[in-house]
Amino acid sequence: MHPQNPTLQGIFPGHSTLTVLRTLNASFTPVPNVTAFGSNSSVYAQLFYDGVEQFYCTANSCTQDLGSGDGSSNWNCQNLKCTCRKGTSFCGAVSVSDLTGIINTLSGTLGISCNAPSPDNHTATCAFKQDTIQEVFGSAGLALSGCTFGECIAQSTLDTLSGNSTTSNDNNSGGSSLSGGVIAGLAVVGGLVGIALFLLLLGWLSQRRARKNCVGALDRSGGVAAVWSDVSYVVPQYSGVSWSSRRRKNDSENQKVILDNVSGRVVPGEVMAILGPSGAGKTTLIEILAQKHKSGRVTGRVSFTAKGGGNVRVGFVPQQDVLPPMLTVEEALLFAARLRLPEGVPDSEKHARVDDIMDRLGIAHLRNVRIGDGEKRGISGGEMRRVTIGLELVAKPDVLILDEPTSGLDSVSAAKVASVLHALAHDPENPTAVIASIHQPSSQLYHSFDQILLLSHGRALYSGPGGFAPAEYFSAQGIQYREGYNVADYLLEVASDPPVALFQLTSGTNSGLHNDTGGSSTDEVEKGLGGRSPNLALENKTEDDERPKKQRWYNARQYQATFLTQLEVLSAREWKILGRDKTLFFAHIAVACVLGVFCGGLYFQTDDTIAGFQSRVGCLFFLGALIAFSSLSALYNVVEIRPLFLRERSASYYSPTAWLLSRFIFDVLPLRIIPTIIVSTITYWMAGLAADAAHFFKFLFILVLYTLAMTLFNFLLACLFRNGGIAILISALTALYQMTYAGFFVHLNDIPPVLRWLQWLCPLKYALEALSVNEVGSGLMIQDSLAGVPVDVSASLIMRTLFGFGQNNYYRDVLVLFAFIAGFGLGVIFVVWLRVRERR
Repeated sequence: MHPQNPTLQGIFPGHSTLTVLRTLNASFTPVPNVTAFGSNSSVYAQLFYDGVEQFYCTANSCTQDLGSGDGSSNWNCQNLKCTCRKGTSFCGAVSVSDLTGIINTLSGTLGISCNAPSPDNHTATCAFKQDTIQEVFGSAGLALSGCTFGECIAQSTLDTLSGNSTTSNDNNSGGSSLSGGVIAGLAVVGGLVGIALFLLLLGWLSQRRARKNCVGALDRSGGVAAVWSDVSYVVPQYSGVSWSSRRRKNDSENQKVILDNVSGRVVPGEVMAILGPSGAGKTTLIEILAQKHKSGRVTGRVSFTAKGGGNVRVGFVPQQDVLPPMLTVEEALLFAARLRLPEGVPDSEKHARVDDIMDRLGIAHLRNVRIGDGEKRGISGGEMRRVTIGLELVAKPDVLILDEPTSGLDSVSAAKVASVLHALAHDPENPTAVIASIHQPSSQLYHSFDQILLLSHGRALYSGPGGFAPAEYFSAQGIQYREGYNVADYLLEVASDPPVALFQLTSGTNSGLHNDTGGSSTDEVEKGLGGRSPNLALENKTEDDERPKKQRWYNARQYQATFLTQLEVLSAREWKILGRDKTLFFAHIAVACVLGVFCGGLYFQTDDTIAGFQSRVGCLFFLGALIAFSSLSALYNVVEIRPLFLRERSASYYSPTAWLLSRFIFDVLPLRIIPTIIVSTITYWMAGLAADAAHFFKFLFILVLYTLAMTLFNFLLACLFRNGGIAILISALTALYQMTYAGFFVHLNDIPPVLRWLQWLCPLKYALEALSVNEVGSGLMIQDSLAGVPVDVSASLIMRTLFGFGQNNYYRDVLVLFAFIAGFGLGVIFVVWLRVRERR
């Protein structure tokens, strides 16, 4: 056999001969150790150059495949070991062509494949295959020409074994079977898909069971009363910036008192207004009554007394109107009804409930008008306020608490809101306790309230009937009231600079406070410091069970809708928003098309030279970097929608997991996957990459995996940082880090060891390596010339030399990218559950 390769012939122009001696069975040979060497099923090969042996190789455990019956054959042997003859042309005689280091490291599996001999000269063409040789000369291995065959066997053996076949027809399973790591990875992926389908089935069964259950009455006979006593709230106050001062949270000298032993009571059928100047503690008290998470220390008792028992539904209307701008008024209310009313309530009843709420709020004529925002005008501020109230009323709350519902409204709009609240509280069939903080009410608005709680510097100056009763009370204390003057303005003047004696007077029991709770069942909440943590643990008690029960760290209120229903309703809203606001989607598509044409034109039909191969890898690197930076829009989308999520989560609309899944589906698929496929497809065929379907789809598969990883990573940053600017900065810096450690700009082995380990944390490194290996795996050969010497070697050799990528790392890289996706996904879920919650 004669090696035939332009590069090899350019370096060694002499005559080369390769002799391969295979020992099938040592007992069959005529003269052992002369006509055969080694044990059974072994191979002994020698390469001669100009008649001088250069090196020899041995291998064992050989099997033979006779091919498809056309006379071709394939040998595959294990445990290859080669030894160089020192001082020969191949092994040190000339330093420029010294191959000792390469030859002595040849190991692993040896393959020899031969075509059928030609009938003209009875010679055949063969190929000598081994991993290192294939990296240099391509997947076809080292080509051999002029191959002749012969056998040496004892006559007695021929006589004995006449007619018997001694060759093994076992196929070589090494080339077609998958490695154990790949099989394990596919098993994991299949398991995850199976788990997802199983969970989907469980969700469907749970949804079906919930919809079959009978629905109890949502309205309470007699309503629910709200009672609070000795409610106090303090927050740490830092006089300096030293670390030690920030740690002394329990030091009373470093605490600011926001509320100081405030008590009050509201029964069904009454509307209470909490009045006071700015900084008096109105909003803080409102949030404590609504059981919102507070960053400071809360003490005291808040109880809700009802005749019917069960869970008390407390509705909370925040000061800001955080609404979905792309939905209509009816769609926003129906979204709340489908998630906040029990699963078993038919959809027709939910529609009827929404119609009733719109009629009561006076917004029925706006049912098909989009809500809008600051950029796109929709409904007015007063109408937005009524829609926000409607989102709480649709869930039929037992107690409604509002934070400054009339702020920013004109007198007419404020009067309409007050009229709605008054009608809700005094509903003869279902009276409701309503509590609202009011900043500066008009005289007409003030007289619509049944109860008044006046705060000053965190203390209650008055708690009792409204109207002129507060003015009469303070007049009796020596603070003169002028007839005809707005009572609300008078009370605010009193609270702005109250006499010290007034605080001493109210230090015991607040005026007008009723302490009788009544009712047959009580849901009490006691809030205490509970240790060093500012995020307090809650204790729940009932009259039937006096033992305190530790409340869970998350919101213990159960969701009314099942998980599958939550996902369906959220997905329906996302689909509507995507359909109505097509700007972002078409912008992504247009940018993908433009960049695809630009990148394809930049690397148009790259050739098979060394420089051309570097351009191919550059094209792949460009696509990866493009995905890393374009995924920043995913971060911005989460930051933009975060306030709406916080409001809806605090009201127990849906599980954070359902929200994440809907965001993932309607952000990743239309805005990430589709643009990635477009830009990749245009670039792939314009650049002239591997022109077969298998390698093209493997190329797309890697880019889709990398897109998913980068999208989830940006989701994680958006959830970790409240400041979107910080999240965007970190994402951009991370993209630069990935570009550095991807292996394109700098050879990974040239990086100092103290920094080299960072490559293993770089998703782009694995994506670029997998893309490059996929391109080389198509059989790409480099055809070039260096200093007049023709170069005809496998592209895998150039890939390993220039970039340090491993030829067999494709499936490993796939599994690593899956690991990044799983890690980022679990991180997003963990962070959203723990950190992305309303804190006041």
